[in-house]
Amino acid sequence: MTATADLAIRLRRASFNRALPDADLAAIGPILAQDVVMVTGTDSGVIAGRKAQLMAWKREFAAPDRSIYTRTPDTILVSPVEPIAFEHGQWQGAAASSGILIASGAYTAKWRQIGSEWLIEAELYLTLA
Repeated sequence: MTATADLAIRLRRASFNRALPDADLAAIGPILAQDVVMVTGTDSGVIAGRKAQLMAWKREFAAPDRSIYTRTPDTILVSPVEPIAFEHGQWQGAAASSGILIASGAYTAKWRQIGSEWLIEAELYLTLA
């Protein structure tokens, strides 16, 4: 179960990463739990709920100086007793127009398996550069 869950979560993260430069809200929505919570890296802003997060991404995609974010998982820790997992890794944001790195740091995401799908329940970001 652990190896299968690890691969499934990594594939879902890769799908999320691919959706960001494409501004593909339809691809992001199904990866987020209904009550997902994101705590941003610099100002610790809380974005609660799938609808709120999709609206935040929609604003980001429309910004003239938008950024492209990438999350790279280092580890996936799958619970042996519940259908949940932690993803730990590094994130970075680059200017869409130039590709110049503008911010980066560490993140943790909590995932939950609902049916056959792994969904993000929570993400915490730490800005380090």
